[in-house]
Amino acid sequence: MARFSQTAVAAAALAFEDSGINLSSEDEERMGVVMGNGNGGFPTTEDNARTLFKRGGMKVSPYFIPMILPNMAAANVSRLFGLKGYTSTVITACAAGTQGIGEAAEAIRRGAADVVLGGGCEAGICQLGLGGFNVIKALSRSEVPPEKASRPFDANRDGFVPAEGAAILILESLEHALGRGAEILAEVSGYGVSSDAFHAVQPDEDGAGAARAMRWAIEDAGMQPSDIDYINAHGTSTPKNDMVETLAIKTVFGEGAYEVPISSTKSMIGHALGGAGALEAVACIKTIRDGIIHPTINYETADPDCDLDYVPNKARKAQINTVLSNSFGFGGQNACVVFRAFEEN
Repeated sequence: MARFSQTAVAAAALAFEDSGINLSSEDEERMGVVMGNGNGGFPTTEDNARTLFKRGGMKVSPYFIPMILPNMAAANVSRLFGLKGYTSTVITACAAGTQGIGEAAEAIRRGAADVVLGGGCEAGICQLGLGGFNVIKALSRSEVPPEKASRPFDANRDGFVPAEGAAILILESLEHALGRGAEILAEVSGYGVSSDAFHAVQPDEDGAGAARAMRWAIEDAGMQPSDIDYINAHGTSTPKNDMVETLAIKTVFGEGAYEVPISSTKSMIGHALGGAGALEAVACIKTIRDGIIHPTINYETADPDCDLDYVPNKARKAQINTVLSNSFGFGGQNACVVFRAFEEN
């Protein structure tokens, strides 16, 4: 397997262990997986291209094609754990991890499955990937210690810091979860997806596309913006994204935008592209469970265009019942999910 598939399989194993699901007693045809992914096997492509040019086409690995295909993360999870139901892959760049969770929830909502693993993965750090992002000036070029380079919403932000990883949530229908006595960590309450229809890599400058996805996710949850206790921002540390996301939040929340705490997980772990939204979903659920909002670190210089409460540099204790998680990708792909503390009626 390529590394991105390996991370997905490892995350799935950990998720099953944490969930207490007994796979031998489940209907394998009612279990599925939806994985978000952005790049597939970039490093594997690079390695095999070198082999091609140095040694010829017949020396390329026979595993090359089934290793690099973006759908192979979901396929390998399905194969290794015997999940024979609804299976899909979402390839929407940096929105993919969040959309993987949202689409998994939708599959359960419409009755296509009882249990779906939803998440995202990415492992694309290599010369080819770094070169591609560098040439469009997407990566940070700050001459600072690496741990200081990701600084979302700070006036001196200058690009994202790449990361790798995977996260998977085990989503179940309420009936199924209660039937097996599951410890329910949270509820996926709302899901919204939109397109900027604007530019290949830049966000819509007025933030309208991002605002639509946020508004639709909140509406899907049956809520008002004022019901949201915390926003986990896309917050990439790129100059344009953070400004546009701030504007979009103001569009949706109005004056309430200044009251809701916002933070960027990417300030601490970097940007895992197609895996980012899934990793951030875990942070959102931990925020609900633990009552602690993690900070946006490296926030040192205020930007007049980014003037909201980004929970700068220090974690904050708070009672959090509802969270909005934002993910926005190249191509103007936007996905948002609302998580809520579970309360059994």
